[in-house]
Amino acid sequence: MKKKLFSFVALSIMSVCSWGQGLFSASEVKSVMKRVADWQIANPAKGAEHDDLSWTHATLYMGMIDWAELTEKEDGDNSYYNWLRSIGKRNAWQVGRYMYHADFIAVGQVFIDMYHKYGDRNMLLPTMARTEFVINHPSASTLKLDYRNMVTLERWSWCDALFMAPPVYAKMYMLTNDRKYVDFMNQEYKATYNYLFDKEKQLFYRDHRYFGKKEANGERVFWGRGNGWVLGGLCEILQALPRNNMHREFYQDLFVRLSNRMASLQGEDGYWHASLLDPKSYPSPETSATGFIVYALAYGVNEGLLDKEQMIPVIKKGWEALVKAVEKDGKLGYVQPIGADPKKVTREMTEVYGVGAFLLAGNQMYKLVSTHLSK
Repeated sequence: MKKKLFSFVALSIMSVCSWGQGLFSASEVKSVMKRVADWQIANPAKGAEHDDLSWTHATLYMGMIDWAELTEKEDGDNSYYNWLRSIGKRNAWQVGRYMYHADFIAVGQVFIDMYHKYGDRNMLLPTMARTEFVINHPSASTLKLDYRNMVTLERWSWCDALFMAPPVYAKMYMLTNDRKYVDFMNQEYKATYNYLFDKEKQLFYRDHRYFGKKEANGERVFWGRGNGWVLGGLCEILQALPRNNMHREFYQDLFVRLSNRMASLQGEDGYWHASLLDPKSYPSPETSATGFIVYALAYGVNEGLLDKEQMIPVIKKGWEALVKAVEKDGKLGYVQPIGADPKKVTREMTEVYGVGAFLLAGNQMYKLVSTHLSK
């Protein structure tokens, strides 16, 4: 009996050691990111929601540009930048077709970053034209119209929009030093925050349709990916605004509050589930929410905004869960399909925005393991 117990303990220790040295090594993080990125490029998404300039692909590009920066810096590999440039060129660096809708400017975040790298004004001008028109001709809509009315979507009336549009205005502000961009962002973001943020639960409703809805266990409906969208958007805003910027405090405080709240809602399996307050009704893994949240928590630790001792175990558990959802060929599974609320998820489900979230998380994990977990 003692011999069996010793063997079990020894095996457990060996497993933990290899887990720490492998899964949480810089080389292994890069390896799994490459598999996921390469699989997605080789297996492009198709359909009405997947044109080059869609919000779905914008999210993928945001993860891909972080990956491109990492691989060029570490390996001298500029193939991922070239892939992004080819997409921009064939679309003349335009943004989406709807003037006010947040989803249709999300790709501007990546095009601004590409402009920073290459200095080609063609990469910037369509995004600049769109943001200037919206600022100079603001929508007359309110947040409280029927959500199914397209006019309501001219404002940031759903929480996903806080990932899609605000970082564009933050980046334009830093690029031009013109306050009109940040003033517009502050006004619209705070209106959405005041409308959709539940101060008791410290979570965002997806949109006003969910104010009175309840889950099977009687809890309110708070969507995992919806709150992940908000956290991911806050990361992008904070990376755009310098530490000493007068507009940063609100976004940093919200980031810390929401990050701490989300850390408390992680499942035993390491994932954040489709329904944050009723995971038993949605027990399957969900990698798009988990990807955005791991991205945010790792970024927070890397930037000294979140408590390292508290967050690193949560982050490690979340990253391990994400890696488990990657097939040998690099396909990322358990991504909830396009929607607005919690739904069932299966392993074969994948989506480009889930891959984008994974790559964003991986980039911050690479920084984390290089500074905190390799010692």
